[in-house]
Amino acid sequence: MKRSEINNAIRHAISIMDKINFRLPSFAYWTIDEWKARKSDIHNLKSIMLGWDITDFGMNDFAKVGAVLFTLRNGSIKDASLGTPYAEKVIIMLSETEQYIPLHFHRMKTEDIINRGGGILVLELYNSYPDDGLDKESDVNVLIDGFRHTLPAGAIVEIEKGDSITLQPGLYHRFWAKKGAGDLVIGEVSSINDDNVDNVFYDVKSRFSEIEEDEPPFAPLSNEYDKLL
Repeated sequence: MKRSEINNAIRHAISIMDKINFRLPSFAYWTIDEWKARKSDIHNLKSIMLGWDITDFGMNDFAKVGAVLFTLRNGSIKDASLGTPYAEKVIIMLSETEQYIPLHFHRMKTEDIINRGGGILVLELYNSYPDDGLDKESDVNVLIDGFRHTLPAGAIVEIEKGDSITLQPGLYHRFWAKKGAGDLVIGEVSSINDDNVDNVFYDVKSRFSEIEEDEPPFAPLSNEYDKLL
């Protein structure tokens, strides 16, 4: 990704959240100079990767594949003194291009994916095999706002504003913003999140993007505090 794409994505995400009166922590709005001035204060943020996370999963087509994420809360599976015993993110996705997060599952993390507003959330669901393969045959059991549903492999589920779906470890899922329904603000509340070790993607190059520095950064991403500050 180009840095200019990342900067524009952050600004666009802020404007979408402003429309539904969803405010982020104050550090989400710091300039890069403010980040540098507060460098000595961000040990906790850096240790548990709070903040902006923009990725195209190495696919070089951010309008179609990727998302803007912001980690609000998180903890550490190695050090209980850091952060919280749970994680919370907000995810912003584009509707017009049906921007999606590729098919993946988590080895440890259980997560509630919540439609916070703006559009309609769509998911595709499969079980996984013990060898991490994609199970295209067996039914999927899933909770949608606490109600258990049994669905066929590859089921497409739509989540309206305010509704949610619970995704257990080992459950493959791909999700996107429904075309024409409006850009989407998603909440994710989960057990502690570690994107470095807990994600299993079915067919994707990288969780984090390589960045082409074509302009100065608007803000650092959560995986580059040491690089930029």
